[in-house]
Amino acid sequence: MYSIRMHASRQGAHLSGAERLGGRQDLESLAAALLRRALEHPRGEAEQIVLTVEALPAEAVASGRLPDLTTLCVADYRQGRQAALRLLVAAGVREVAASLAIEALAQGASPTGGNMRGAMLVDADSGERLEPDRARGVRASRMDLAPGAELQLRLRLAERGLDNPHVREALVLAAKVLSAPGVVAELCWSDDPDYTAGYVATPFGGYQRMPHLKPAGEERGGRAFFIRRAGLDLPALIDYLEHAALLITEVGRINGEIEWEN
Repeated sequence: MYSIRMHASRQGAHLSGAERLGGRQDLESLAAALLRRALEHPRGEAEQIVLTVEALPAEAVASGRLPDLTTLCVADYRQGRQAALRLLVAAGVREVAASLAIEALAQGASPTGGNMRGAMLVDADSGERLEPDRARGVRASRMDLAPGAELQLRLRLAERGLDNPHVREALVLAAKVLSAPGVVAELCWSDDPDYTAGYVATPFGGYQRMPHLKPAGEERGGRAFFIRRAGLDLPALIDYLEHAALLITEVGRINGEIEWEN
C-alpha cells in the first residue's frame, strides 16, 4: 500500500491539503484527483503543489471504524459555536480551554493571523497550546477508507444528503484523531469560504456536525486537538498522528438531524 499526500500553497501561504491510501495500481488516478483538487480550490488556484508518495509495509497499516455521525441543527454560527463549547465541556474539556481554542480559530490560529497547515494541540485543562510549530501545527496523516467502506459510507451519507468530500474526509480524519492516546476531543471548521459547517468529535459522542460554525465567506478555519497531558508521551502522540497508517474498514451510524436547544 502507498500513502499519497498533496500540499498546495498560494503566495507562500497554505491553500489546501489532502491525502489517500491505495495500491500501486491506484497511484495515477489518485495523483490526478489530488492535483485537480489543488487547482480548483475555492480560494484560488495553487501556485505550488507538492505530491509525496510513500510505500507502507502491509503490517504497518491498522484498521479502524468511523465514529457515528449526528447533525445538530443550529440557527447560525453563533449558536453553532455555543453548541460546540457545550459539547467540548461535556467531553471533559474545561470551558476556558474550549473558549480559547474557538477564539483562536476564529481569529486565525497561525502567528500571522491566517490558517495553520495542521491543527492546534491544546491542553484540555489549561488551554495551553502544545504544538511545536504554531504555523505548521500537527497534521493528522496517513488515513483513508477501504473501497468497500467508502461505498457503504457514500450510500449512507446520500440518504441524509451529506455525501460530499468535506464530510467523508472529516469523518476519516476524526477516526484517526480519536484513536490516538490521550485525545479528549477534536474541534474543526473548514477554511473553505463557501462551506460553513464544522464538528466536534469525541470518543463517546462521535462526530457531532453543525451546519454553521462560521459565517459564509469566512476563510479562517482549522482544527484543535484537545489532549490530557497527565502521563502522556507528547512526542509519541504527535508521531502517531502524523505517521501511523489507518485504513477504515467499518462505517459507523449516520443518524438523523437533531434540533439544538440552548
